[in-house]
Amino acid sequence: MEWLAKYWWIILILLAGMLISGIKELRRVDVKRYLKDKPELPPHRDNNAKWDEDDDWPKKK
Repeated sequence: MEWLAKYWWIILILLAGMLISGIKELRRVDVKRYLKDKPELPPHRDNNAKWDEDDDWPKKK
């Protein structure tokens, strides 16, 4: 781990470069075009309705 103490600044430069590159790529995303071309999601199936029928709690009198 001695090399880490000597060359920590190289790792810092690499991480900063990755961060800057990620920010640049995210700025190129056109949100309006993405939302316009986004496919429709199928309707959500609620499977909890089946479980609600099988109630294990004792019924109140």
